[in-house]
Amino acid sequence: MEKLKKYVSVKDEDHFYHQGAVELLIFNFLLILTILTIWLFKNHRFRFLHETGGAMLYGLLMGLIIQYVTKSPDVESGTVYECEKLKSGPSTLLINITNQVYEYQYKREISHHNVNGHQGNGMLQKMTFDPSIFFNILLPPIIFHAGYSLKKRHFFRNLGSILTYAFLGTAISCIVIGLIMYGFVKAMVHIGQLKQWEFHFTDCLFFGSLMSATDPVTVLAIFHELNVDTDLYTLLFGESVLNDAVAIVLTHSISIYSPKENPNAFDAAAFFQSVGNFLGIFAGSFAMGSSYAVVTALLTKFTKLCEFPMLETGLFFLLSWSAFLSAEAAGLTGIVAVLFCGVTQAHYTYNNLSPDSKMRTKQLFEFMNFLAENVIFCYMGLALFTFQNHIFNPLFIFGALVAVFVARASNIYPLSFLLNLGRKQKIPRNFQHMMMFSGLRGAIAFALAIRDTDSQPKQMMFTTALLIVFFTVWVFGGGTTPMLTWLQIRVGIDPDEDLKAKAASQSASNLDKNTTKAESAWLFRIWYGFDHKYLKPLLTHTGPPLTSTLPEWCSPVARLLTSPSAYGDQLKDGDTDYIINNDELTENYEPSAHIPVPAQDNTGSIQATGREDIQEGDLGLGGYKLQLQHTACQPQKNLLA
Repeated sequence: MEKLKKYVSVKDEDHFYHQGAVELLIFNFLLILTILTIWLFKNHRFRFLHETGGAMLYGLLMGLIIQYVTKSPDVESGTVYECEKLKSGPSTLLINITNQVYEYQYKREISHHNVNGHQGNGMLQKMTFDPSIFFNILLPPIIFHAGYSLKKRHFFRNLGSILTYAFLGTAISCIVIGLIMYGFVKAMVHIGQLKQWEFHFTDCLFFGSLMSATDPVTVLAIFHELNVDTDLYTLLFGESVLNDAVAIVLTHSISIYSPKENPNAFDAAAFFQSVGNFLGIFAGSFAMGSSYAVVTALLTKFTKLCEFPMLETGLFFLLSWSAFLSAEAAGLTGIVAVLFCGVTQAHYTYNNLSPDSKMRTKQLFEFMNFLAENVIFCYMGLALFTFQNHIFNPLFIFGALVAVFVARASNIYPLSFLLNLGRKQKIPRNFQHMMMFSGLRGAIAFALAIRDTDSQPKQMMFTTALLIVFFTVWVFGGGTTPMLTWLQIRVGIDPDEDLKAKAASQSASNLDKNTTKAESAWLFRIWYGFDHKYLKPLLTHTGPPLTSTLPEWCSPVARLLTSPSAYGDQLKDGDTDYIINNDELTENYEPSAHIPVPAQDNTGSIQATGREDIQEGDLGLGGYKLQLQHTACQPQKNLLA
């Protein structure tokens, strides 16, 4: 009898691992199908269904097969047993069943009305991911890649507009969606579809915050392929990158908003507490991510890790991942931390890396972003069938669609009007229409919605968010190319040539240099000056040397912190004006004893300058290379990158 029990136990354990292997195999085949579909689409230039839409479609088909083909397990699985002696849920539970002790670990709390959903098909239960997998494993590479691949030359040209859309626009979207959904919830209560106590105004704002996270990955991929107007691409990409971070912190702040009395009443104390929490978490996460990037830059500058590219790449990856984990451990938001870590790594650390590490880090994070993004969209398709507690309410779904479109319009058009009052280069009407059309929902909205599905309102939100993602990706993502044609938006534009042409046109129109200085953004002038006099020389091998910018009494420290190659670079008087007016971090230093020549690699062959150099030299930042006397371990320079 004892041998029989052990045999059954081993058999159950083997069955558990067998199901895990099947789960991974399913996702593996889905990714293989997605990759082959992407090749097919690119080969035939088919743009009416993007790779993410295809991944969702394959996930739907696989979920349909799992739902209706796989069999249910034994009745014992998922049965609820009463344990009245336990006063709380232990993290580990040891159960003695006929002198055989089994260990069970805590997974999550399940509401009473959700118990039935956790009984039945074991394969469906296995295919339901723990929400922590999205936030701790899949989302960080996506967000880091967005920051690391950011073309800052174009980004900073439109920084004011991007910040306005990302911060103020996200807040407007959240409030508008919350108000409209509260009206629909009241209508649902009136006709008896909801109980008064089930859905509060804070729940509507919570739904508004998670649905404010835009993810136009489909549109941006088509924009990149067609080389759409640089300003439109930058506005949309920059907004989506910062908007994700804002939406995540905003969702957390609203979730902890708890009025003392009536949940539907405004509580000033709770409101200001949530605002303070939002600002504190955002600032703390920003500081955490930037600090890890600064540490990485210093380590790569003052050590000879560049002699060992594999170690250098490993250190870069682990410190970037540590930014996310440290922020989560400190109670901050890891997504915000890893975003700004990526931006800072690209601005400073990238310049210290060896050529091999530069290529490896770019390709590594691009590959991780590709895999993670497609896994999430595949899982979205699966989740329509594998998630056991969907609540489909037609009125709520219709209200959410209306609210999302109205909120997007309330965000884009009024803010564009206000921004055009102060912009030299206006945001044209067709750009505004395209930005309105490109407000797709994707991975962030899905991950925020699936993070909490314990209550019925949250389950209704998750189901609705999932359907809206399907609708926007398939309908608006597929309609991107016809919309570009209809709105007569320029395509086939070289981004670098376009930026130079716009800068030349702007310089020609500003005949008075004093007027140009007065119109320039003073905040960015201060930042650029500080960055290129102090931060870049401290964290990279570029000049001017700190001995020429710091006070004389700091000379010993300045000599210690300045790279030998920095002594060949001197900042010109008009450089700050040139940087601001042209928004281009190129040709800003005047070598004191060297003449600019094309850099040579180790074999002596001259590297091509121009477009390839601009795109590949520093994540699209541009720059001219100087032939300087390098230290033994100094990587090839990219000035002001």
